[in-house]
Amino acid sequence: MADQADRAERGGGRTGAGGDGLSLRELKKIRTRERISGEATRLFVARGFEQVTVAEVARAAEVSTMTVFNYFPRKEDLFLDRIPEAFELVTRAVRERGEGVAPLEALHRLALDLLEQGHPLAGVGFWDRHWWQVLVDSAALQARGREALEEFENTLAGLFAEAGGAGPDEHGPRLAAALTVAAYRSVYATVIRRQMAGVPVEKIAAEQWELLQHTYDVLSRVL
Repeated sequence: MADQADRAERGGGRTGAGGDGLSLRELKKIRTRERISGEATRLFVARGFEQVTVAEVARAAEVSTMTVFNYFPRKEDLFLDRIPEAFELVTRAVRERGEGVAPLEALHRLALDLLEQGHPLAGVGFWDRHWWQVLVDSAALQARGREALEEFENTLAGLFAEAGGAGPDEHGPRLAAALTVAAYRSVYATVIRRQMAGVPVEKIAAEQWELLQHTYDVLSRVL
């Protein structure tokens, strides 16, 4: 989110109709969302997810509790605040892929790009072990994560069906989505375990690159 606001500000902040920038009002909303999420994460890492209330987050971010819920309908989304961004990136990667590029290849390229950029959604390097420990220690956060994976699988099934001209309820796209999500989940689970074990980030990133390549090779033969 910070990157989006920074790019808009460098581009002049407000743009007229048809422009690609963000208005000052939109920038303010982005900054408010970032501040709320940042304060929430700081408190959760320091004290644990269940031990912090939404009211405490609101006070730390200097906003009302209602404002917090306007930006984050669920407490879990304060910590897992990049879920919407993940959906957006994947949807754009599949729908805006080049001619002759299969959806699976588009997803593979996205995963490699995120890793190369050091993007938070790459799964390694951005968050330290303390962040992951909060997730591991919270049943509520883990439940939200599983729910997000199910939502992600449904979204991916729709994208695969759309790309292949299939119906939304056909089994083929749903099977492809389930296999894809399971495969990439195994990659990121491995990466997280390595990071929590104290393996240097540079080493994990190199391993993750190989894991992503292997995963793509296997999925390409199956799907």
